[in-house]
Amino acid sequence: MDEHLRQRISISPGTMVGKAVIRGTRVPVDLIVRMLAHGASEQEIMDEYPGLETADVRAALAYAADVVSHEDVFPLVSPG
Repeated sequence: MDEHLRQRISISPGTMVGKAVIRGTRVPVDLIVRMLAHGASEQEIMDEYPGLETADVRAALAYAADVVSHEDVFPLVSPG
């Protein structure tokens, strides 16, 4: 993940129970990703959360991609 984008993400036990959020806000990364998945545009998200910038939305996507890229997947083997 690009360092510029990484700096926009914050994880702290005292903020949103340790969820990844956009730095300086209480807007969780997963909320942004979920909104995009449901068809919201970057502009609609920024209208809903006026403190956000385009780079924050992109940082949320980059963070999600980074987390998923490190996910371990173990295929199930069918018995027999």
